[in-house]
Parts: sequence; C-alpha cells; structure tokens
Amino acid sequence: MSAHAFPLGANPWIWHSPVTYEALGDVLPRLSAWGFDCVEIPLENERDWAPDSVSKLLKASGLTPAAVIAVMPPGRDLVRTDPRTVRITQDYLHRCVDAAQALNAPTVAGPVYAAVGRAWRMDRGERVAAYEELRQNLAPVVDHAHAAGVRIAVEPLNRYETSLLNTVDQVLEALAGLPEDTIGLALDVYHQNIEERSLPDAVHRAAGRILHVQVCANDRGTPGADSLDWTGFLAALTTSGYRGPLCIESFTAHNDAIAVAASVWRPLAATQDAIATDGLAFLHRVLGGC
Repeated sequence: MSAHAFPLGANPWIWHSPVTYEALGDVLPRLSAWGFDCVEIPLENERDWAPDSVSKLLKASGLTPAAVIAVMPPGRDLVRTDPRTVRITQDYLHRCVDAAQALNAPTVAGPVYAAVGRAWRMDRGERVAAYEELRQNLAPVVDHAHAAGVRIAVEPLNRYETSLLNTVDQVLEALAGLPEDTIGLALDVYHQNIEERSLPDAVHRAAGRILHVQVCANDRGTPGADSLDWTGFLAALTTSGYRGPLCIESFTAHNDAIAVAASVWRPLAATQDAIATDGLAFLHRVLGGC
C-alpha cells in the first residue's frame, strides 16, 4: 500500500481495448510488480470477462479493484432516447453493479448518462428537463447499487464528448435528490482541465461527493508531463476529505473503439509502459510534497 492517503492505480486501457480476461492476465501482474495498489476494471461488453475468474487474477496479483468502469458507446443512453434504449442501458448498468459487487469493488464509475460523443444544443429549460429525465432513469440503477453495497460515480466529460454534463456544478445539479450515500462524482483531470477554470476550486465544490478520481496529463498522456496544477489539485483532494484511489487512465491509439471515442491519434509517450511507470513515479513524488 502507498504511504500516502491515496491508493494508486491504473487502467488496462493504457494497453488494451477491449479489456478481456486475457488482457487482465497480461496487465495485472505487471502493475503489481511496478508497485501499483489497485486497478480499474472496464466492462465494455458483458462477455469480456467473468467476475470469478478476474477475482482470482486480482488475488494472485495482490491488487485491489478500484472500480468497475462503465463504458458508453452509441446505443447506451438514459436521456433523450426511446424507452427500449433506456431499458438496455439500465440493464447494462445493473450488470456493472453486479460485477463490482462480485469483485468487491466499491464503485461503478463513468459517464453513465449518454453515449460518448453524443451532443445536442439545450436551452435552460431543456437542460432542466434532461436532468429530471436522467434522475428518473438513474433511480432504478441507484436502488440496485444501494442494495448491492456499490456506489455510482458519475463522470462529467468535456464539451467535445458530451453536451449534458461537463462540470462539477452540472453533475451536482443533475444528481440533486438522489441518495448521496450511493451516487456521487468521478473526477477526471483531463476533462476538468478543459471545462473548469480551476482544478482545486472544482474539487472544493465537489467535496463530500467525490467517489473516484482518474488522472493523466492534459494531453491524456503521462501524469506530470504537462502544465497542470498537480500540487493544488492533490492538496484540494486531501482537504476535501477524499481518500479513494487515483487511477491513471490513458489509451493506446491502436484500437477501433476507445481511441476513436477519445480522439487518441498518436502515441502519448515513448511507450505505453512509460505512461504507467513514469506516472506512478511522478505521483509518488508530488504526493510526498502535499
């Protein structure tokens, strides 16, 4: 376990997509050997991995599951869509919750509201209505999560990936009235750097509702190889009371789904391994000064 307040983790998307059982078998031993504490487990498709098999991989590696990451491709939507799509999306999110419970992961995190890349214009009245629709369609998922002892962490994305939830304040508004012990925010510094005027201020506004945190450089590469206010951001997390994981999320340009959704068109470091190992070393250094 890391000596500081935050367990440090990584996402297998740095190397693989989809994240299958075989991909996890490749990545988890290396993350453990490098000194990571935990790992995010994306669930892109139901058959990519089985919880009982992944539990064995986690036990063998000594890593803890930081979160099951919900993935929202076209066709997974809870807002401004048809009832059948809502049901399909709710069923998928229920499976994410079930997988998290089976792995003993505390959280399902991601943009659990609309397909990544889907955007439309809204005036204030339309936005208020969209948030009400989101609350209604998330409520059964939240109930299922509460019964399973799992929390839902809603991730705001940048303006190029969604028009629904871009900022901490918008997520807090959209979630108003849903049970705070079960649903909150997932913060990703990549999106915050685009949408928030101050990383520390955004963290302070989200204090008490932060359930999961993802980190990378401003270009989605190695944390620390950038101009972000890491000291201020991490100090704000500490002040906010957050003690959950910090997980490095980045991507390889060599896949058909995630790279396109995230607009990753070029290598983001000398090697994919360097994103993880250099990022881990940087986080250890900067956290030592917080």
